[in-house]
Amino acid sequence: MAGHSKWKNIQKRKNAQDSKKGKIFQKLSREIYVAAKNGGDPDMNPSLRLVLDKAKSANMPNDNVERAIKRATDSADGANYDEVVYEGYGPGGIGVLVYGLTDNHNRTGTNIRTAFNHNGGNLGEKGSVAFQFERKGYIAIEREGLEDDEDTLMMNILEAGAEDMELSDDVVEVYTAPTDFTAVRDALAENYTLAQSELTMKPNISVPLDEALVEEFEAMIDIIEDDDDVTDVYHNAEY
Repeated sequence: MAGHSKWKNIQKRKNAQDSKKGKIFQKLSREIYVAAKNGGDPDMNPSLRLVLDKAKSANMPNDNVERAIKRATDSADGANYDEVVYEGYGPGGIGVLVYGLTDNHNRTGTNIRTAFNHNGGNLGEKGSVAFQFERKGYIAIEREGLEDDEDTLMMNILEAGAEDMELSDDVVEVYTAPTDFTAVRDALAENYTLAQSELTMKPNISVPLDEALVEEFEAMIDIIEDDDDVTDVYHNAEY
């Protein structure tokens, strides 16, 4: 997947969202709430543990996390959110997957469709884009202070159960099967400093993005990510 470093996308997203911490925490609270509906103990609820890891990476305050869990486990709270997935194409034929949690399908669908249509893209039918992606576990290991040479690192990563690794400037990017993600992450965390760990959608087809379309494409992604109901956005653009 040369040219499509997930880490670069993560860093770009973090930089763009530094000024939007309140909105990020609001979205994470919703994700924690939904996951905690199946149990408030992360040791017994893998979905909740994954979301809590995501909240930790975003430096979400513990008070916010605890409130979301308490609200979810309070039987008097009747809020209900559905998971939604939208598939579409951005400028230049870039495949885009949008994941969200919503209590109003009409509102969310209209917002996502408008974001595509007004920025050189179009929303597609179910299955029109998803085949270009594969669910994977993703782990980024900090390269700063890393003493292992590349061969040793590769051996340790594969022995932990990972499928593949890619070298980036700042991190070593590791991919796993979704079912192996937790075990691999925990094994690697014993010997390495992890910069990021999450379940993701990895493109198996990358599409070069014309320089003239970058601004329009990024504007579309920004609008979609800024929507309150959107939790994750994936694309297969190769810059």
